[in-house]
Amino acid sequence: MPDAQPCHSGVSGLDEVIIGGYPSNRAHLIEGKPGSGKTTMGLQFLLQGVEEGECGLYITLSETKRELHAVAKTHGWSLDAINIFELVPPELSLDPKQQQTLLHASDLELGETVQMAIQEIQRLKPKRIVFDSLSEIRLLSQSVMRYRRQVLALKHFFLLHDATVLMLDDLTSDFDDLNLHSISHGVIRLETTAGLYGPERRRLRVIKMRGMQFDGGYHDYVLRKGGLVLFPRLEPTIDEDHPHFDQPTATSGVDELDRLLGGGLDRGTSTLLIGPSGAGKSTLSTQFMRTALERGEQGLLITFDETRRILLTRTKSIGIDLEPHLKSGLLDLMQIDPARLTPGEFASIIREKVSNGRQFVVIDSLTGYLNSIPDEHYMLLQMHELLTYLNQHGVVTILVLAQHGLIGAMAAPIDMTYVADTVLMLRFFEATGRIRRAVSVLKKRTGYHEDTIREYGISSKGVTIGAPLTGFQGVLSGTPSFKGDDEDLLGIARNHN
Repeated sequence: MPDAQPCHSGVSGLDEVIIGGYPSNRAHLIEGKPGSGKTTMGLQFLLQGVEEGECGLYITLSETKRELHAVAKTHGWSLDAINIFELVPPELSLDPKQQQTLLHASDLELGETVQMAIQEIQRLKPKRIVFDSLSEIRLLSQSVMRYRRQVLALKHFFLLHDATVLMLDDLTSDFDDLNLHSISHGVIRLETTAGLYGPERRRLRVIKMRGMQFDGGYHDYVLRKGGLVLFPRLEPTIDEDHPHFDQPTATSGVDELDRLLGGGLDRGTSTLLIGPSGAGKSTLSTQFMRTALERGEQGLLITFDETRRILLTRTKSIGIDLEPHLKSGLLDLMQIDPARLTPGEFASIIREKVSNGRQFVVIDSLTGYLNSIPDEHYMLLQMHELLTYLNQHGVVTILVLAQHGLIGAMAAPIDMTYVADTVLMLRFFEATGRIRRAVSVLKKRTGYHEDTIREYGISSKGVTIGAPLTGFQGVLSGTPSFKGDDEDLLGIARNHN
């Protein structure tokens, strides 16, 4: 392989972050606390080499060969094609043939330990090496200067033998670990954080990759059966010219609603449905979705708040039957638990679905998504990146956001109005002794929309939009009231939530 050419990492998503893979014939530092996935990452690197016909060597000073095989078995891997060289006490080996070649690292001088590893490398001449871990070398060195010099000597040895090396470090020392950053060609850090509720969250950051571009910042990853999976952060391109999409405007199938929107929803735009719980936001979003599916478009409906069964039952009761579209494959309905999904994985799911042809996306609701990103600032950045990506791919996106309260002054858990291209507000109002619903368009970046307020009804026959309510007052203040004639109201016998 040519010098410093990309060498595939074997980790899903990582090659995208480091633009093709690790630079070959270089030494890279992989650092992280115990349990962050360094060993798994190293094994994936060597298994990728096996697929490409390259000899791999795993040098372990902390885990036995038996333990490594056990780790591989949990992922469904076989390490038979990988050379494993272990430095462990003879009494821990169950293989009598190995007892003469295994030495306890703490009983060796530093030079003897390193020399044993060097001899194994010279014998096998591997193209890929994982050195696990540097903490043992650090303990034997007993000083920062000697430790740095020894790692530097190893680096030069690896380079002379044209090997691509991952050096694993568990960050358990009180030494200044940054002293290895300057002598490593690449530095990748794995981090694990535990929240107050739910499983751990893991993220990766490429600190350094000398002489090449990479996607900086944090990228979420998970450890699951099959190995470490990385979810590169979405980084949409910023183009001066907005792409043109030839598809017609996405209509709702309800003439009065389309008229309120100035014709419908434009391609490559995002729409925010905002209002109190029960106002009909989810129903309105599925009305748009149903019409898109009937046009033959592929849709993705992501629900955080409702189970799949309840959503299908609710929509069917109001005349929106999604079952046929699920069976045909036009609709992909995903129920997501926000406590178990990282923002990076969520964005990765959407990107995969869009790349497979999904043209209409509904996220219901952002309130549930917010639970996976507790910090409002990061939520806005994530949504800005996601919506920009979807817009650039011509996707029509509908976001549902519930406001706190039912009547009177209301507040949203996060302000998404400036991110969305179109904003529809739904409200309750009282008239003739009944609670009714109203809908209005507050904003549409891409063209004309009505500035009227219309009644919004839900019945067993679906969604109904009434004529403009000229006597309707107070919607923006949060205390709407109707002072017009009863004849202007919808004659719906019963509203469904």
